[in-house]
Amino acid sequence: MISYDTVYTGGSGEIVEKKSRFIAQVFPVETEEEVLQILEETRKKYWDARHNCYAFVLGAGGEITRCSDDGEPSGTAGRPILEVLTGRRLRNVLVIVTRYFGGTLLGTGGLVRAYSQSAQAGIAASRVITKQAGCLLTVDTDYNGIGKLQYLAAQSGLAVLDTVYTESVQMKVLVPTELCGSVQKEITEATSGQAGISQDEAEVYFACIDKEIVVFDA
Repeated sequence: MISYDTVYTGGSGEIVEKKSRFIAQVFPVETEEEVLQILEETRKKYWDARHNCYAFVLGAGGEITRCSDDGEPSGTAGRPILEVLTGRRLRNVLVIVTRYFGGTLLGTGGLVRAYSQSAQAGIAASRVITKQAGCLLTVDTDYNGIGKLQYLAAQSGLAVLDTVYTESVQMKVLVPTELCGSVQKEITEATSGQAGISQDEAEVYFACIDKEIVVFDA
């Protein structure tokens, strides 16, 4: 698992170039099936538009990329939209740009600029987040060790999801994947080996949204 930037909530943007309207819509997506469904809905919504061009990137590493000019001259629509996505290193995102023709031909360069600018406007209106790959640690300690763990979490910027106080203390900590080994070592050293540490087998993605930690399925 690797961390990546994506869209949490999609947005829309619009530009007008020589009376042609370019309406960009941005969607978070996980599968090609989702993409096809959204494309179908968009074509029904904008049934009277000349073009519905699009591009999408799927996979944390951008393993799948597709784009379509939908009748525009080759390379003037889908490719510029895709280059906006890859330039921003966005993953699991679909951008559809609908064009209402204004009666004036824009030329190859004009089309490339218009589709690029409209895609950028749509992304600017969206909520972009970083999905951080992480592991969940459960730490069991006595009351003497909890202060040390809280200090360690605060100093390292770790997310504490839950703390349960019974005869002992159990703390659930979310740790970026690349820090998982070193954090466990720091916990062991801070508690002089007295804390019990277990790691969930399933990795997760998480993000800080409005100052709160949101956990996503991997």
